[in-house]
Amino acid sequence: MTAAPPTSDLPVGPPPGVGEGVWADLVGQDRTVEVLVRVVAEPAGMTHAWLFTGPPGSGRSTAARAFAAALQCPRGGCGECASCHTALGGTHADVEVVRTEGVSFLIRDVRSLVGRAATHPSGGRWQVLVVEDADRLAERTSNVLLKAIEEPTPRTVWLLCAPSVDDVLPTIRSRCRHLSLRTPSSAAVADVLVRRDGVDPGMAGFAARAAQGHIGRARRLATDEQARLRRHDVMRLPQSLDRVSAAITAAAELVAAATEDADEASTARAAAETEHVKRALGIGVGARQPAGASAALGELEKEQRRRATRAKRDGIDRALVDLAGFYRDVLAVQAGAEVELVNEEMREAVTAIGRSSSPETTLRRIDAVLRAREQVDVNVAPLLAVEAMTVALRGG
Repeated sequence: MTAAPPTSDLPVGPPPGVGEGVWADLVGQDRTVEVLVRVVAEPAGMTHAWLFTGPPGSGRSTAARAFAAALQCPRGGCGECASCHTALGGTHADVEVVRTEGVSFLIRDVRSLVGRAATHPSGGRWQVLVVEDADRLAERTSNVLLKAIEEPTPRTVWLLCAPSVDDVLPTIRSRCRHLSLRTPSSAAVADVLVRRDGVDPGMAGFAARAAQGHIGRARRLATDEQARLRRHDVMRLPQSLDRVSAAITAAAELVAAATEDADEASTARAAAETEHVKRALGIGVGARQPAGASAALGELEKEQRRRATRAKRDGIDRALVDLAGFYRDVLAVQAGAEVELVNEEMREAVTAIGRSSSPETTLRRIDAVLRAREQVDVNVAPLLAVEAMTVALRGG
């Protein structure tokens, strides 16, 4: 347990409930919100370390940020005060949110975070440290973090986020209180897109189903035509595997479609970052390059390459999740299950493939997609992994 903040600074009146204040963006997570609301209302029982888990898009990072804001808010997460706005916006002095855009955390970043955890909150309430990608902590970096979690300073709270408890080292997860988030329903995601983002109900329904509960992905599909077109290109793959050569071509097209968006975003961001650093260092102002400029630019380029690699992997993984969803639909049709199809707009193609194959074949195809995801995750060349998958999909 950690010490509670001064009683004079406790929330005034009842904290906001489910769907209110800082909790408004958490979709389909009523049980989790109820737990966190109770903790905010009774801070004497605060746990010093929390682990938020859930599938991609379930809102685990959103939950952690909302909890951080509620802990800093005098009214327990009203969503309107300066504490809430700065905590949610990433500018609160006592809330540190860290993530890695590379394949894993660098040890220097974790050491810096541990140093931050040793300080006292400047506002007198809580020092909150949110680690959004705790599954990307290698064993060495986790060991650096372990002592800080084992022996926290008073009023320091760690909020770790990961897809599952198995993605976090046992020494870390055993010292955390675990909250598991679930995939929100398509109806709940569609409702948020309509209510909060002003999306047409028909488009919201399509995006929510296609994203399989991933709220951020659903918003992107609903508002970005290029994202929809790239997904359409990926979803043509199951219908274009009549020959081995076609399977190889389909693999190349999938990788290209899945990485195009990542390449565009990475290139644009890298160019802006490089220009900003050059201006900050005074490069181009005088005849001579400032001392240390080459080292600084070299380090930036390394970070940009790490980030681009992760972005490409994430893009391919999203495409493979879409494919797995297609074959899940095929299996549902074959089994006669009365469930909502992820790809309702492709029901005719789903039914045709279901009729021309057996449930056993479909299960083998799903296994092939999941195997490709695992291979990409462990650094197998994406094109090789996807080619092997497409050949396996053709053979069934």
